[in-house]
Amino acid sequence: MKLDLKPLAQQPGGVLPFALQMDLSDVEWSGTKPFAQPVHVEGQVRNRAGALELKARLDTVLSLICDRCAKPFQREKAVEYETLLAFELANGESDDIVELSQDGELELDELMLEVFLLEMDTKNLCSQDCKGLCPGCGADLNTEQCRCKREIDPRWAKLAQLLEPEEREE
Repeated sequence: MKLDLKPLAQQPGGVLPFALQMDLSDVEWSGTKPFAQPVHVEGQVRNRAGALELKARLDTVLSLICDRCAKPFQREKAVEYETLLAFELANGESDDIVELSQDGELELDELMLEVFLLEMDTKNLCSQDCKGLCPGCGADLNTEQCRCKREIDPRWAKLAQLLEPEEREE
């Protein structure tokens, strides 16, 4: 979706609203395709005293796999984004300002895709207190006990033998 911003630049106080849906179902992220639902984008470009200001909200529901217990889960993801737009940058490049094309258009799809992907989490957990999987037996520690037989450190083996008779009496 292209936004033609030349008319807005000539209109102090003017507002250009926009809304779109991005289908990212074919985008792979960390070995999975978490974008089962479209990303909804709503926002506006406003001319504030000759400066073009873009504000947008992006939201969707992601289908993720927990990095600790490997269970699939869904999580809402919302991103708030603000930036200034310029027809020409004085020093070439800026992280804070997005430069428009020569004809005064903004390729909104590309910008919103970049913004959303940069805000994706690098670690996804089904819950903050997820215990994960046992590295030995693979048990899901959220729902069951570890099935591993405790190995005794050979340095403590003699001490463990002293405790065995007491354990048998109980």
